[in-house]
Amino acid sequence: MKLATYKDGTRDGQLVIVSRDLSTAHYATGIASRLQQALDDWGFIAPQLQDLYETLNNGKARHAFAFDPALCMAPLPRAYQRVKGWAYPSHTALLSGADPELVVYQAASDPLLGAHDAVVCASENLGVDFSVEIAIVTGDVPMGASPDDALEAIRLVMLSSDFTLRHVTHGLQSQPAVAFSPVAVTLDELGDAWDNGCLHLTVQVAWNGRKVGMCDAGADMAYHFGQLVACASKTRALRAGTVVSSGTVSNAGFEKNGKTEWPKGYSCIAEKRAMETALDGKATTEYMKFADTVRIEAKGKDGQSVFGAMEQELAPISA
Repeated sequence: MKLATYKDGTRDGQLVIVSRDLSTAHYATGIASRLQQALDDWGFIAPQLQDLYETLNNGKARHAFAFDPALCMAPLPRAYQRVKGWAYPSHTALLSGADPELVVYQAASDPLLGAHDAVVCASENLGVDFSVEIAIVTGDVPMGASPDDALEAIRLVMLSSDFTLRHVTHGLQSQPAVAFSPVAVTLDELGDAWDNGCLHLTVQVAWNGRKVGMCDAGADMAYHFGQLVACASKTRALRAGTVVSSGTVSNAGFEKNGKTEWPKGYSCIAEKRAMETALDGKATTEYMKFADTVRIEAKGKDGQSVFGAMEQELAPISA
């Protein structure tokens, strides 16, 4: 099924069921008013949500309405915790030249932005960069869970854009915002696109209307989500509602005529600058400026958007 959270003036919003084609929606209030409620009692609540989802897809939901992604908060607007991994060796190699290791680290978990919310920044001169990632939401994960057990605890999959201030060295201050796709999707909806903890879909990235990335999220993922979740739970339990991100989706380049090419583009500007440095000795692409936009989307084999599109603008602090 596909789940979203509509804005209602509160910090946690209202849980809605969204049809498979993202055309219609229905409030889930009679079952659960917030996504965290569903995650806390998934075994009991999820089957009820699934029944409503099937009714909606069959056109029989009495109070269905047109789905509007612009009204969405993040599917889970506040998380108990959010952790990030470095799952793509090509990204690590481009930015640092280091060998990839299985690492996860703590990231900000409040607030989490909706797919159409503006990304507010203190200054456009801080090296504002987007980072396109895959994210999952867990159920309860016990301390010391194995990768296989961790896979069983995954409830939902989303797209994510984690913004970074590349000119700010302090880790906390360099992470001004993170945003998520309009809908979160259960694993059964993904079919064979979900395989052994990896999402095998192409993630399309457009910066100011120009396509810059078409990376396959599964092809070069060295550490699958079961491994990332197991690593995060090695010395502590994870509560239902934990968000785990993959790190920047990245595909390796290849040698051609003595030079490296990256035909699938990039999922963050820092990668593009690293590519330029490798080829020409210096980086020429600038980071984001105010009024810049970034659009992120993943489509299935049928050409339909799986998670809905993220469309965001970089904005200054309001006067």
